[in-house]
Amino acid sequence: MLIETLLPMGKVDPGLRAPDKPLDICSIGEQARLVEECGLDGLFTEETKDDPFVVMALAAQATTRLKLGTAVTIAFPRSPTVMALSAWTIQKLSRGRFTLGLGPQVKAHIQRRYGVEPHPAGPWMRDYIRAVRAVWDTWQNGAPLNYQGEYYKLDLMVPLFDAGPIEHPDIPVHIAAVNTVMSMVAGEVADGVRPHPVCTPGYIRDVMLPEVRKGAQKSGRSLDNFKVSMKPLIATAPNEEELQTKIRDARARIAFYASTPAYLACFEHVGLGDLTREAKHLSRAQNWEELPRLISDDILEQFVVFGTYDVIGRKLMDRYGDVVTNCEFSIPVRNDGEKRIMQQLVRDLHGAGEARARANILGTA
Repeated sequence: MLIETLLPMGKVDPGLRAPDKPLDICSIGEQARLVEECGLDGLFTEETKDDPFVVMALAAQATTRLKLGTAVTIAFPRSPTVMALSAWTIQKLSRGRFTLGLGPQVKAHIQRRYGVEPHPAGPWMRDYIRAVRAVWDTWQNGAPLNYQGEYYKLDLMVPLFDAGPIEHPDIPVHIAAVNTVMSMVAGEVADGVRPHPVCTPGYIRDVMLPEVRKGAQKSGRSLDNFKVSMKPLIATAPNEEELQTKIRDARARIAFYASTPAYLACFEHVGLGDLTREAKHLSRAQNWEELPRLISDDILEQFVVFGTYDVIGRKLMDRYGDVVTNCEFSIPVRNDGEKRIMQQLVRDLHGAGEARARANILGTA
């Protein structure tokens, strides 16, 4: 199992409240070097409050080994050509360490936050990725640009705007997914899938991965190197007292997700459809502080891996070792002692390997 992280290390976004420690854009280089020193495999960024490509550029210049990527950047507000150029530039700067993680976002955000006319997300994402790759192919191989898709038609690339070939042109593309349609699209056209944190291991194994295999079969692609990159809901701390604060935040985050219709299938899969309806009602009433009270200890255990530092690594392996190749996880590292703890946790999680996950991805388990 490869270990990745967001910044700042140990970040837990409660969902209903502001995070305790927001990302400091001015310290990205220093933080990225620390991630590399701790032995983690990758550093990813999400598109919330800072431009993800700026964050990646700063991290790329500060590191030499660390894999970098977006987890995720929102696809549809950017044209495929704009997205292709941003990824191409970061891939050049990082010397081949970049992964482009794309997300669709829900209809309301696409229409009302970004001002873009929405389309069915699955077919749109399929067409979008093919269009991005057509632009990359033109730049790398000099083939005339002539992409004629369902939503995008691209046939103009003059020398002034041709980014030209690069040393590492094969940029992996991952898709954020929750439902079956986007999982199938990931198998059809992407190199990996990024399940939402609310996706339980059983949901990934029984619902998402069969659709990934259908998509791969449809397009005649191999899944031998396909990645499942998970950002689990984790609550961890050095002692039980501090752990209770993290668990409080985890309850708030589950409640926030339960109130969001896009994640209904994940809750229904474990028999919690009624919870989502109650949470949605409280959300519409903007009764935010009542939402976490819906999350019982049993519900908490279904969606959150929690425990002190001495047990959290084993618990993560037990929960996700058979469905995940890459896992986002870190603790705050503010001193040498915490740095040593993080280094040991990385070593322990590396020991899980990915053989069991690979068997489930391929359907041979």
